[in-house]
Amino acid sequence: MQQRTIRTIALLGAVGLFVVGNTTFAGEATAAGELAHGSAFAATFAWLAILLMAAKISALVERFGQPPVLGELLVGVLLGNMALLGINFFEGAKTNLYLPFLAEFGVVILLFQIGLESNLQKMRHVGVRAFLVASVGVIAPFVLGTYIVGPWLMPGLTSSAYLFLGAALTATSVGITARVFRDLGTSRSPEAQIVLGAAVIDDVMGLVILAIVSAIATIGAVSAGIVTWIFAKAVLFVVGSIVAGIILAPRFGRLFSRIHTGVGMKISLALSFGLVFAYLADLIGLAPIVGAFAAGLVLDPVHFRHFDEPTFVDDVRSALRGIDKATTQKIHAAVDHHADHHVEDLIDKLGLVFVPLFFVMTGMAVKVETLFNMPVLVVALAITVVAFVGKYVAGFVAGPVNKRIVGFGMVPRGEVGLIFAAAGKALGVVNDQVFSVVVIMVIFTTLLTPPILTALIRRQTAI
Repeated sequence: MQQRTIRTIALLGAVGLFVVGNTTFAGEATAAGELAHGSAFAATFAWLAILLMAAKISALVERFGQPPVLGELLVGVLLGNMALLGINFFEGAKTNLYLPFLAEFGVVILLFQIGLESNLQKMRHVGVRAFLVASVGVIAPFVLGTYIVGPWLMPGLTSSAYLFLGAALTATSVGITARVFRDLGTSRSPEAQIVLGAAVIDDVMGLVILAIVSAIATIGAVSAGIVTWIFAKAVLFVVGSIVAGIILAPRFGRLFSRIHTGVGMKISLALSFGLVFAYLADLIGLAPIVGAFAAGLVLDPVHFRHFDEPTFVDDVRSALRGIDKATTQKIHAAVDHHADHHVEDLIDKLGLVFVPLFFVMTGMAVKVETLFNMPVLVVALAITVVAFVGKYVAGFVAGPVNKRIVGFGMVPRGEVGLIFAAAGKALGVVNDQVFSVVVIMVIFTTLLTPPILTALIRRQTAI
C-alpha cells in the first residue's frame, strides 16, 4: 500500500512538473533574443527539474532487469520526438543554451568516476590487450565501411563520403558502456578495464582518422608529417597526463590540506583535478572525457590522507572501545575501506544528478523520423550489422577474459559517431542519406548494447 502511495505521488509530481513547465515555457515561442538572462536561467532550472524527474521515472526498466542507462536513453528518445505527435513542448529543451553544457558536465563526471574506481596497476596489466582490442576495433569497421559495405550498399558516392562513413564506424562511445559496468558493479573487472583502456586508445586513433579524412576531403591529400604530429600529441597527452598526475596529485593534496582539511576542500580538489585534465584534453583536440578518465585514474585515496576523515568514522572508532579485538579489527577494516573511498562517494552524489541528464539529452538528439524512410532504413540496418561485427571481433584478441563482454562493450557509438558524421556533413562530403544511415546506426548500437551487455555480465557473475 505504501509503495502504491509513493508511486502515485511520483506520478502526480511528474504531471505537476509538466503543467508548470508548460506554463513556464509558453513564452519560449518568442525569439531567443527576447529572453532576458534571468528568464533563460529560470527556464533551465525548470527543464532540469523535468528532465531529472523523467530520468528517475525511467528507472522502471530496472524491474525488467535492465540497467538505468537504457531507460534514460529511451525516455530521451520519447521526449525528443514528441513533436511527431503534435506535442512541441519538449522542443524547448533542445534549444536551451545551458542544458548541453550540463549534459557534457555529466559525462565528464561519469568518466571521472570510472577513473577513480579503476586501478592504474590493473590498467597497466591489460595495456597490451587493450591496445590490441582498440586496434582491431578501429581497423575492422573502418575497412568494412569504407571499402566493402559502403560502396556495395550505396554506390556512386565520393571516396570522401565512404571515408567518413568508415570513420563514423570506428568511434566507441565509452560513456554508455562505462555506465553499464558501473550500474552492475563490475567496473573493476578485467573485461571493464580492457574496454576502458581500449576506449582511450580508440579515441586517440579516432582523432587521427578523423583528422586524416577531413584533410583528404578538404585538400585532397595529407602528408605523413601531419599524421605523425596528430598521433604524437594525442599519445603524449595520455601518457603525460598520467605521469604528471602521479607527480602532482600528492603534492596538491599536501598543499591544500594545510589550508583546510574538511570534506569541502577534499571534493573541490578532486573535482578540480578532473576538470582541469578534461580542459587540457580538449585543448589539444581530444575528447574532454579522456582527460577526466586519466585524472580519475591517477587519483588514489593516499593522495587525500592529509584530510580529515568523516566525523562518523571517528565516532565509530570511539565506540569500539571495550569490544573484543577480533570484532574491532573487522570494523576497523570496514571503516578504513569507507574512508579510503570517501572521494568516490562524494563524486557519486554529484553524478546522480548530472550523469542521467547526459543520457536523456543524448536520447533527445535522436530523430526517429529517419526510421520511416524504408530504403535508408534497410541500408542502415546492414551498416548497423557491420558496426556490431566490426567491434565484436575486437574481443577475440582480448586474451583470457570473456571475449563477448569485451566485444559488445566496444559496440556503442553514441554521440561520438554523430560527431564524425556531422564533421563530414559540415565539409559538404556527407549527404543526407549517409548522415541518416549513421544516425540510425547510432540509435541501434546505443540502445541495443546495454541490454545485451547486461545479460552477458549477469550470466558470467551467475556462474
